Amino acid sequence: MTKRQRVLDYLKNTKNGITSLEAINMFGATRLSAIIFDLKDKGYIIKDRYEEGVDRFGNECRFKRYWIIGRLYDGQ
Repeated sequence: MTKRQRVLDYLKNTKNGITSLEAINMFGATRLSAIIFDLKDKGYIIKDRYEEGVDRFGNECRFKRYWIIGRLYDGQ
């Protein structure tokens, strides 16, 4: 199973969405934005929003969380 498929399956089965750090920790997927871009190209409707948090050094940071909403069409 590819990392893209693992991320897609996870998005289909969670209400919490996924962040880059979660994708790295769960699936070893270091390029979540590329996976999201590809899924959108395949017809999936994916929403995102910025969240604020603190990094491991205590610095404030922003990151995106992604959710799958549905699918428009069957992309090639």
